[in-house]
Amino acid sequence: MRLTTRGRYAVTAMVDLALHVEGKPVSLAAIAERQGLSQSYLEQLFSKLRKGGLVDGRRGPGGGYSFGRPINEISVGDVIAAVDETVDATMCGGHENCRGETRCLTHNLWQELSCQIQRFLGEVSLEQLATDAKRNARLKNSPEMISEHNIKQVTFLAECL
Repeated sequence: MRLTTRGRYAVTAMVDLALHVEGKPVSLAAIAERQGLSQSYLEQLFSKLRKGGLVDGRRGPGGGYSFGRPINEISVGDVIAAVDETVDATMCGGHENCRGETRCLTHNLWQELSCQIQRFLGEVSLEQLATDAKRNARLKNSPEMISEHNIKQVTFLAECL
């Protein structure tokens, strides 16, 4: 089972959009720069996201992308599906031909795992991910976190010596 870069980049870009949209469209160039992604690749992804109704695009000066519906109603599963990505743990892609014409002995296990993953991704909203990202950014820059990080680094270095 593998989630390709297409799905990962789409989710990352959508969370970035959630963090920066603030009532005005966000350019793909800005997302690409912040996330270290190819703008042309983002254009392909956002074309699919737009067709899926997850984002709206506006051309011209001041243009960019905004959400097609509230971010608390957009799940990670929605984003992954919109870019034609699937999360499937079976070897056969769900076609039940794992071993040529028959399914493998563990097909049901992998199929259930796929269902659990899809269910989980369907329950996680972009709003939740954006909230987590904001919280992590605040914690990362807090004196407590910096101090804890330094302690861990010193401990790690001491263990290596």
